[in-house]
Amino acid sequence: MYSFLRIIRFALQDIVRNIGLSFMTIFVLVLMLLSINTLLFLRLVTNEATTSIRDQIDVSFYLSPEATASEIDEVYTYIASLPEVTQATFLSQEEVLANFRILYHDNENILASLEELTENPLGATIVVKTKDPADYVTVINDLNVPEYETIVESKTFTDTQGAIQKIDIITTNVEHFSFALTVFFAIISFLIIFNTIRVAIYTQRIEISIKKLVGATNWFVRGPYVVESVVFSVISVGIAMSLAYTSTGFLDQYLGVVLGDPQFLTNYYVSHILSLAGIQFGIVFFLTLISSMLAMRRYLRT
Repeated sequence: MYSFLRIIRFALQDIVRNIGLSFMTIFVLVLMLLSINTLLFLRLVTNEATTSIRDQIDVSFYLSPEATASEIDEVYTYIASLPEVTQATFLSQEEVLANFRILYHDNENILASLEELTENPLGATIVVKTKDPADYVTVINDLNVPEYETIVESKTFTDTQGAIQKIDIITTNVEHFSFALTVFFAIISFLIIFNTIRVAIYTQRIEISIKKLVGATNWFVRGPYVVESVVFSVISVGIAMSLAYTSTGFLDQYLGVVLGDPQFLTNYYVSHILSLAGIQFGIVFFLTLISSMLAMRRYLRT
């Protein structure tokens, strides 16, 4: 226990003695962790935005007002049986007319024209959703058959696949940049820690030699530098996660309008805070420990 306390004391002394390098090490580690958090935020927002856009895609099949009930039932049954279709919603002529009135409630000319008609000019509609946006073209082609030409008057399909692809391309490019930035900061962190430990060992080489002469093991000598790795990891993770959590509240103000959840990032961060802290601590501790061990190998060989 006494040896362990001495190791901690030596570690804190080294940190204070090299306060400038210690600060720089923590600073670069924080930048690396912020890059990792940026990658996480990008992936979360992209997945949520893509899902939101996909949910808004559908194709509507407008049926002829003269179509009989049996013909309508045949078309609906056929569409619902297609393997690509996940949902087929049938809207009767009355429902279509009611929706039309709501849509154009502020257009008096259109409403007046409807009142002059003795019959409902709108036919029933079948609204279809598929597993994947690419499947809509398949469903539309399946309905382009001669037996349904007189029943299905028209089809509308808002192709948002282009928007999804643009989001994916932008996100991929930003992710590549963020990943490269993370690797860059990781390399800089490694070099700073490596050289910090080497300088510390070089300046204390006489002290280390005396320790070894009086029977100190290599692990006793290594101990302070391992503790330094833990200290650097805890401080950098604490700072990075505090900054990341603060940024979630700021980003949610703008993302909430698009994603439909005013606290999307904040809720995710809070619910996963332990796992995020553990993973980030593991990454930083591994990096600092490896760089420390490599720096000490040359000077602590038995």
